[in-house]
Amino acid sequence: MKPFASFYLFTLSFLLLITASSCRKDSFITSPDATISTSENILKYDTVFTSIGSVTQSFKIRNSNDQKLLLSSVKVMGGTASAFKININGVAAQEQSNIELAANDSMYVFVSVQINPNLSDLPFIVKDSIQISFNGNTNYVQLEAFGQNANFLRNRIISTNTTWNNRLPYVILDRLRIDANVTLTLEAGCRIYCHADAPILVDGTLVANGTKDQPVVFRGDRVDEDYKDLPAAWPGIYFRETSNNNLLTYTQVLNAYQAIVAENPSGNSIPKVTLHQCIIDNAYDAGLLCVNSSLYADNSLISNCGNNVNFLLGGNYKLTNCTVASYSTFISHKNPVLSASDYALNSSGSVETKSLDALFENCIFWGEEGLVENEVQVAKQGAGPFNVTFSKCLYRASTDPSPATVTDCIRNQNPVFDSVNVTKRIFDFHISDPTAPGHDYGNGTVFTEDLDGRSRSNGLPDLGCYEKQ
Repeated sequence: MKPFASFYLFTLSFLLLITASSCRKDSFITSPDATISTSENILKYDTVFTSIGSVTQSFKIRNSNDQKLLLSSVKVMGGTASAFKININGVAAQEQSNIELAANDSMYVFVSVQINPNLSDLPFIVKDSIQISFNGNTNYVQLEAFGQNANFLRNRIISTNTTWNNRLPYVILDRLRIDANVTLTLEAGCRIYCHADAPILVDGTLVANGTKDQPVVFRGDRVDEDYKDLPAAWPGIYFRETSNNNLLTYTQVLNAYQAIVAENPSGNSIPKVTLHQCIIDNAYDAGLLCVNSSLYADNSLISNCGNNVNFLLGGNYKLTNCTVASYSTFISHKNPVLSASDYALNSSGSVETKSLDALFENCIFWGEEGLVENEVQVAKQGAGPFNVTFSKCLYRASTDPSPATVTDCIRNQNPVFDSVNVTKRIFDFHISDPTAPGHDYGNGTVFTEDLDGRSRSNGLPDLGCYEKQ
């Protein structure tokens, strides 16, 4: 072949290769194996809103392919009702279709959020997502913003003695930890809303100074209608090994996974946790879970939890004038409302035992009929000290709890609660009838007021947390 012909063929082949490559880049990839990437998987708007707020963030969509890609749609899933708005290529619309993205190129999506934080019916966390559709595939970028005026604390450690006032709620994200030898004091009326992954970890001391008219409230941060009553909305409050001198007065702990957990002894003569006129309600796993610890509670209501009260591996406990009751609601009632034992399985699977000292006085332990045979359960496996006493209590059980000392208790007589309607989720555990078996039946104690702040000084106290007037 002549040199000129060879050069001509080489040049033609090169041009054809360039042309083919160019044509390939100019054509659209239609395979479902096409991929994209986004610079962010979630946009979080951590601004604390103090007025009507508008904040803009952005992310990039990158075409990872060697051919053009046609995005069939990019849209905000919440549509025009969403607090989030998008802008692509200078066009503001909640959904855009047929967006071309060149090979190995990227584009910005700008996302703004506008919320009136003074609307009290908004959830504390406003969520939505952006859906990116192409070649039959969908990718999502999650959106999360604060919805109301509040003090927002993300992964916060309380490292010095601190007092929280009640001017704005506190929203806990990730977790809140109270350091050892440090006290967090909550004024009356404080409201603490915890995200789904945000436990309160107490290595120091928690003091909640609620009142009858201004209780301190702990609950999940989803307060919108579909979520506000669901159990396991947040993890709960955990009083850990070094914690001591915790005092909760007129405090409500609602809708947790494990409402209150206390581990290990307090290290002094004062109970690790004291509950005075408190309400623990709708905890998915446990209302009170104590493992070889110490807890005193008086005039308190522990209701509708998976395990209302569970004391494991011994410890020191005293419940006075408490109502512990459970009916099937979001959580099936299938466990005793009270369990106390001197043992537990350790990490190696072996049984470990500790001494147990527990006094239950003037209490009601009751559950929905026909579901649990014995609503009070006491178990002993160790050889150490074991002192469990029920004095002037009322409970549902086929037999009296054993091994335990039972003095002047009432078994299987209906306490006559004011109103219980499982279907309508009405649970009023006041005693409605002056002839109820627990009326004027209790021992005299140092506690002169019930959960409503009503006097117990007129005759003998009623059983349970409420006094019949």
